[in-house]
Amino acid sequence: MGKVIKVLLADDHTIVRQGMKHLLEEQADIRVVGEANNGNVAVKMAADLNPDVVILDIAMPLLNGIEAAKRIRKELPDCKILILSMYSHEHYIHQLLETGVSGYLLKDSSGLEIIQAIRAAMNNETVMSPSIQEKIEASLLSPYKKSSREERYNHLSNREREVFQLIAEGFSTRQITEMLFISISTVKSHRAKIMEKLGIDSPTHLVRIAIKLGLVDPDF
Repeated sequence: MGKVIKVLLADDHTIVRQGMKHLLEEQADIRVVGEANNGNVAVKMAADLNPDVVILDIAMPLLNGIEAAKRIRKELPDCKILILSMYSHEHYIHQLLETGVSGYLLKDSSGLEIIQAIRAAMNNETVMSPSIQEKIEASLLSPYKKSSREERYNHLSNREREVFQLIAEGFSTRQITEMLFISISTVKSHRAKIMEKLGIDSPTHLVRIAIKLGLVDPDF
């Protein structure tokens, strides 16, 4: 038997992780080395465990899968990243392709498709669900145009995006200071800049934008 592929699973739904772990560990060449229930934990565990492949959901709490993928790619450029999500918004597809993910599969994919995608990633191949591939091909004929909402979100700094998600998830200013180890005045400054860059004037509007962008689960 050749090299065993080390996989890190990141999804905030325990039953999804458990089912995925059971599926993967039936394969002699795949071993699940860790499970993360949010984006921040996924980034930390990736740094600690140095997996060959990270399977990421997009709508995870504290740090979404898109931002987590960017951080993992920066810290571990050789690590392969597969997105496994319910969402197929073009906004995600283009951002993640720019990040350099090795695959984007929808959660209705079969177990065999996920296993094949992991092995393909290790061979430097890129695998997409058919509907994702169709959107990519369509965008070549008619280039995807970002909405003004997406354009504004893209102007946020990495820290502002992190604060943006925490505000959208309902955390208070004091809770955010404790989670990010920054001062209250810094959180308030980030909040003001976020509101200004997004052109909004209320946290309620901010939550609506986060849900429309698919960065937080509307049922959180």
